Amino acid sequence: MAGSVLADSTLEHYRGSFDNKAMVLPLAASTFSLVTDMAVALHGPPRGGEAIGMSVHAAGALTGAAGLAFHAYNLTKAPGRLRWSTLFYQAPIGAPAALILASTLGAAGQALTAGASHLGPVPLRSGRALAGASAIGLAGTAAEAALLHFRGAYHNPVMWLPVTIPPLSAMALARAAVTGRFGRITTAALAVTAALGLIGSGFHAYGIGRNMGGWRNWRQNLLSGPPLPAPPAFTGLAVAGLGALLLMRRTGDG
Repeated sequence: MAGSVLADSTLEHYRGSFDNKAMVLPLAASTFSLVTDMAVALHGPPRGGEAIGMSVHAAGALTGAAGLAFHAYNLTKAPGRLRWSTLFYQAPIGAPAALILASTLGAAGQALTAGASHLGPVPLRSGRALAGASAIGLAGTAAEAALLHFRGAYHNPVMWLPVTIPPLSAMALARAAVTGRFGRITTAALAVTAALGLIGSGFHAYGIGRNMGGWRNWRQNLLSGPPLPAPPAFTGLAVAGLGALLLMRRTGDG
């Protein structure tokens, strides 16, 4: 998730010429989150340095929240305000939420790796809270894809996949979070969603290649074509959901 946010925000904010100096903040926040998460994954939480990692994730979540406010403000000051054209072509309203999700999942991962049973007041070891957060993230990411694919008039039937399969996965995961029960269908749906995120980048690369000049004109087409780094967000959230199911199984749920 952090890698997807870093690549996507870099591309989109570069396209906006970093018109606002604050546009560098999500790049910095996602970079620090990515480095922190990789260090925890490879070596575990550093002794005595847990507070640093949590501070990095807290700063990332705050940056994402501020980004949501900025994007909403940009929509209200655009000509015509809330219209389809502004939703299509202004700063994507839901994009900064990905940084909040990446930071939240990173903090949860660090806490679990350190052996903690809670993240603040939120219980982690049962996996149900993590399943709920992943379900919300999948639903929001699918809504963002639905808006942008609607802008593209669903000209390729494959564009329906990220607005059908991830919502079904989100509903199955939400049911698991509420009831503590899940089956092979939930696991299979999340596995397909994880694969869909990677396959989506391939389709976006194909879409970029179909623009005038193709990949030979990559400097322009990367900015004007479908966002290459966006689909892997589905993969990150689906993997987090699968991790939540594993925790539920270990603790006796499911």
